[in-house]
Parts: sequence; C-alpha cells; structure tokens
Amino acid sequence: MKKNKNEGYVGMRLLGLMVLLYVILYLLKPENTIKAAKASINILAQILPIFPLIILFMWVVNYFIEPKTVSKYVGRGSGTKGWLIAVVTGILSHGPTYIWYPLLKDLRSQGMKNGLIAAFLYARAIKIPLLPLIAYYFGITFVIVLTIYMILASIIEGKVIELIE
Repeated sequence: MKKNKNEGYVGMRLLGLMVLLYVILYLLKPENTIKAAKASINILAQILPIFPLIILFMWVVNYFIEPKTVSKYVGRGSGTKGWLIAVVTGILSHGPTYIWYPLLKDLRSQGMKNGLIAAFLYARAIKIPLLPLIAYYFGITFVIVLTIYMILASIIEGKVIELIE
C-alpha cells in the first residue's frame, strides 16, 4: 500500500478545522459553543486514561506479530479462516470501539483486509454478556435468529467494503 506524503498532516488539518469551526460557532452562539467544548473536554478526559492500553496493544502487535503472520491469517489469501477470525474476535472484543481503531489501523498496515476490519467492527454489535438478558425479554429463538443475522450481516458488510474498493 503506497503512502501519501501528506498523510501525516491529516490529523493536524482536522484539528485546525475543528478549532476554526469552534471559533466561528462561538461568534454565532457562544453559550452553545461553550457547552459543546465542555462536552468535548469531558470525552477527552474519559479517553486519555485508555491511551496507555492502546499503546500497549499496539506494542504487543508490533513486537510479537509479524506482517507475514497477519497476512497469513487476515490478509489477501486468508479466505474463510480470515472471515471466521474477524467475526469471532469482533464478537469477543469488549470495551469502547475507539480503543480498537489504532490496533486495526496497525493490523491493516501489516496486511489485514479492509473487508475483515469492517466485519470485525460490525460483529462487535453482538454483546455476549447481554445475550441472556435479550433472551429473557425476547426469547431464545429471537436471540439465535438475531445473532445469526448479525454474523451474516457482518460478513456481507465486509464483502461490500471489498467490492467498493
């Protein structure tokens, strides 16, 4: 995958655009802008403690998993095994989705297919701890049908991403 030389500046441009938007909005509606800024700061305060965990995940992946291994299991030639890995790990993954973005980006740079990333993210909607609660309210048949549908939909979503590419 060829990298664009301006790729590193995308984050800085986005930050600059957000600051500019806040300034413009502050001039138009100062009280609403202050509320929005406070909400953004609260979210940032929630995210910051998670960054060491993200860095640790990325270090583990970079240190212990070689690009050849990633390509073998979730790369171009991974086939059914890759889809199974993406869906199962998506179902088993916990925590906020944004924790997984840096790790997935890292795996992508090592050869993981975009379709498998999409399938992983979609399969995260299946929450194992909530399945008994859903079964209690809606019945076991509902849970089984919904889970199968979501697994199939995650694969279809990944295939659609691959087709779009």
